[in-house]
Amino acid sequence: MERRTPPGAAPGPSVAWTGTSTLDPRAVFFVSYDGLVNNNSFQKNGLLTCEGHQYAAWYTADGNAVVGRRVLGGGTWAKVQVGHILKSSDSHNVISMGVSKTDGRLHLNMDSHSDGFTYVKSVAGLMDDPAGLSWTEARFGAPRSTLDGLALNAQFTYPQFISTPDGRLQLSYRAGVSGDGRNALAEYDGTSWTDLGEWSSSTGTYTSEHGSSTARNMYLHGIDYDTNGRLHAFFTWREQNSAVMRHGGGLTNHDTGYVHSDDQGRTWRDDAGTLVGTTGGPDTVAVTDGGLVVDALSPDHSLMNQESQSADSSGLPHAIISYVPGHLGRCTTGYVTDRTANGRAFHLRKDSAGSWHKTEIPVPLNSSQRTRLILDAYDNAYAILPFGRIAGASKSSGYTDWTVLFDGVGLNAFGEVVIDETRIAQDNVLSVLYQETSSGTTPSALRVADFRLPA
Repeated sequence: MERRTPPGAAPGPSVAWTGTSTLDPRAVFFVSYDGLVNNNSFQKNGLLTCEGHQYAAWYTADGNAVVGRRVLGGGTWAKVQVGHILKSSDSHNVISMGVSKTDGRLHLNMDSHSDGFTYVKSVAGLMDDPAGLSWTEARFGAPRSTLDGLALNAQFTYPQFISTPDGRLQLSYRAGVSGDGRNALAEYDGTSWTDLGEWSSSTGTYTSEHGSSTARNMYLHGIDYDTNGRLHAFFTWREQNSAVMRHGGGLTNHDTGYVHSDDQGRTWRDDAGTLVGTTGGPDTVAVTDGGLVVDALSPDHSLMNQESQSADSSGLPHAIISYVPGHLGRCTTGYVTDRTANGRAFHLRKDSAGSWHKTEIPVPLNSSQRTRLILDAYDNAYAILPFGRIAGASKSSGYTDWTVLFDGVGLNAFGEVVIDETRIAQDNVLSVLYQETSSGTTPSALRVADFRLPA
């Protein structure tokens, strides 16, 4: 949605904690890949807003997949089970939601880590008339292992729903496995799903100062349309061969790349506008394409994959990346240990003149996990750090005045959080879904905290 700036001097970033609601006092809790299945920040969307109502999806203590709904600002969530039980203790098996505007359906894709997925959709019109249609299990169809009969790659991971400017719904996903996978798109037009095909390549040779690798996958920091209809995607590469690193014990992630599409994901161009890939075609975006990298970094710094991105009111791309910077230890030897001890998040952005800027956010991560990025109505930037901490920087400063706005005290959040990307433009409220810290497999409370942004 378009952000409008009122006349007069624009305010800087600020947050005011206005309340917290409880989704589930006993949600499923287990730590896998250093994260939680209900709070992996890369899920898009685990929390969303539509027609004055907010929706959340999660797994209960017994593994049942649940969708909740509340009136915006309300404290009570109505909940329904959608007929699926979490199949394994794997934090990748998140629930992602999307809304098809052409027919008013809610779509869910869940429980996928390189081994298929489960798909559920609601009846038509459910999202258009929340006040008039009751919130019951009968509003949802049976779980399926296909998109209404469309079978995608059997090695399916990372579902992310995105709405096109003309109201269709797209599903971004990875075909293949870590270190040997390709990004792909499917599309729903209100009647049926179509597989548009893969748009990134896993082949080609990447060579570092230590060695070479011939297989990889592109990890997206997000995939989002801006107010002008351009589709943005920041990414990092992960190599299959650890020979590209000086030491073991880390992940082979390297470089931050950027591509965009002006035809709803059919073709992809680099920052300079050069065509670098066609979805479903023989030439897809590859590590050997020049012009992709907007921030170069070797595999020796424990660079995080799948962090976050956004676009401002002018359509300029912004991203958060995080790694162990050189002044705190050039070559990491243990991914989790080194990131927790010395990791920092950075704000990466493109200005109106076409130049790229990177600013270190001066807050220790104290975690191996991801940070989320949002922009308010005035294009001020906010980094929602692990444990629910919030830092902000003003557009007027050129995003150089990063400071902590909320220290997370009172949340007891485990680590990564999920944010409602769709609500901010509607009522200037940042909703943060988080799960309280627990131990072992003891269930814990899943909550949503609301923060008022500058109006």
